[in-house]
Amino acid sequence: MLVYGVMKERLAKIYEQIAKACPKSGRDPKDVILIGVTKYTDLAKVQQALDAGLTNIAENRVQDAQERFPALKMAPGQVTKHLIGHLQSNKAKFAVPLFDMIQSVDSFKLAEEIQKQAEKNNKNIDILIQVNCSNEEQKSGVDKAQALELIDQVSGLKNVTFKGLMTMAALTTDEKAVREAFSSLRNLSGEAKNLLAKKSHGEMKYLSMGMSQDFGIAIEEGSNMVRVGRAIFGE
Repeated sequence: MLVYGVMKERLAKIYEQIAKACPKSGRDPKDVILIGVTKYTDLAKVQQALDAGLTNIAENRVQDAQERFPALKMAPGQVTKHLIGHLQSNKAKFAVPLFDMIQSVDSFKLAEEIQKQAEKNNKNIDILIQVNCSNEEQKSGVDKAQALELIDQVSGLKNVTFKGLMTMAALTTDEKAVREAFSSLRNLSGEAKNLLAKKSHGEMKYLSMGMSQDFGIAIEEGSNMVRVGRAIFGE
């Protein structure tokens, strides 16, 4: 188990890295949301991070969240809970009550099922559309060419609110390829803003890009939501 002070130091170091990256994109560091990715992490470390001031956590799998979230001490409204892994439509009925934001919506079929479950739970839920900007077959996400059509479709759902876009860069040491994936999503966000200017529901608020190995690059390219696991919790 980490010493509480070590956890505070790790979080402080990440916030310093965020602040260092922000000037290149004109971001205010206060506007960048740090999400702690808690998969593979023991609950004691997650609780330490929450106690040290982390206010956003994410799980990759619904079943893990079902087991782990109830064991954490979180006051209502204190922590925002994100789903960042691929979601099957038949799991939406479990995901909607658990999470505040689903970042991995990649089809209208899934969005419609989330809408159905949100209505059943008398809940409004925020979503991000996941875009496959690295063009890797093994990655989830809508193709960039179909993303605007999907945004247009989900903007008509009553209990689902489109809040932005998410992507993952390729796991590579080629910084140029990583930057290209992130800049591609940033460019798409501009088109999304233009589209949503004609809509009464939804907003292009968040660019969720960047993980432990590349969140500095992601922020330089415009990210305002980073998903960090290893740098907070260790291997």
